[in-house]
Amino acid sequence: MQSSPPAQRSRVRPASPRRRWIRIIALTVAVIVLAALVVGGYTAWSLSQRLQDAAVPLNDAPSQAPSLSTYDEPFSLLVVGTDECDDQVKDAFGERCTDPGAEGNRNDVNLLVHVSTNPRRVTVVSFPRDLQVAIPDCTREDGSVSSGVGKASINTAYEAGGLTCVADTVSDLSGQPIPFAAKVSFGNVVNITDAVGGVEVCIGGDGIDDYDAGIAWEPGLRVVKGYDALAFLRTRKGIGDGSDLARIGNQQQYLSRLLNKLRSDEVLSNPATLIGLANTAVDNITPSESLADPLRLAQLGYTLKDVPLGDVTFVQYPVVDDPSDTNRVIPDDAAAAVLWDALARNAPLALTGEAGANGGVEIDPSQPQPAPVETTPAPDATAATPAPEVVELPGNVSGSKADQSTCSVGNG
Repeated sequence: MQSSPPAQRSRVRPASPRRRWIRIIALTVAVIVLAALVVGGYTAWSLSQRLQDAAVPLNDAPSQAPSLSTYDEPFSLLVVGTDECDDQVKDAFGERCTDPGAEGNRNDVNLLVHVSTNPRRVTVVSFPRDLQVAIPDCTREDGSVSSGVGKASINTAYEAGGLTCVADTVSDLSGQPIPFAAKVSFGNVVNITDAVGGVEVCIGGDGIDDYDAGIAWEPGLRVVKGYDALAFLRTRKGIGDGSDLARIGNQQQYLSRLLNKLRSDEVLSNPATLIGLANTAVDNITPSESLADPLRLAQLGYTLKDVPLGDVTFVQYPVVDDPSDTNRVIPDDAAAAVLWDALARNAPLALTGEAGANGGVEIDPSQPQPAPVETTPAPDATAATPAPEVVELPGNVSGSKADQSTCSVGNG
């Protein structure tokens, strides 16, 4: 990828090693944002003021006004997880929250949720935290401007200019306008996970034994809540090859299983749970101004509530090793172009790679997997406008469908 020389900027002290386990927010926040849109639309009139008080602006505007109808064009929602030391977690995370050199917050979780139309499909793209990209000029909350850089880790964008800067960075990289965005932090994960009563995850391989994450778990199914969920999502050394890329698949397993739970009768048929979830989501999410609107919440909720799980796809953005630093990665532009083109044409996606990169997860061998489903044209399609053919994504675009069961490959 071509890049201009980095602009001059103030030096930032290197992050503590513990920052490397903070992709944790990813799975919970993406689903909770969707859940807030689905169930929050019905209670948003009483919750909207809290959203508006925390809202931040974006540079891309929605193409449609809020209304009590579906959003009938494709759109993208950015979900950002930051490594803030909230009161709920700072004692548990020790050095990360006490080291004076660890000041500043980074966007170590970056998920782009793309929603198509006719028919509806949802694709959740995870961007590795060490992905080297261009960061644009960004305006900070105090009005000062941080100079852009030609090449930096994507997780430095939040420090450069908050949620707006992360949205601009991901939009420049992907070519996707981002009219909606939301941010959560460490403590938010604890609160949100408890609001849904925990999530059952699958631990495979030899079990997960990760001292840094505080995990020593045997293989099998395990319901994780609060800090256990946080520990599961931040584990790196305990799964696959111990890399950050392996961790993405682990988190996608959590996200998929959480989404399945939110769509189950256990949640949908319990009004108290739904209202509690909506309240928790509103109190634990920093939204863009475009999301802090009750009509908008209802609109996106109506749009997303009936998307089949087989049409929800989790993928990792394709990367290759950075030739100048093997501990970092750079975009695989050719492979990414296949993904973005398929989304633009709303083509069905076929995953040809592993369920997770670097051995992080595998398809659960004990569970029946869904048979391939033939895609049918949208109701208004005609012979002159046939549905696009299935697109086989390149092998380095790892991922899974929401109706597939995966297990973490523990290396304990």
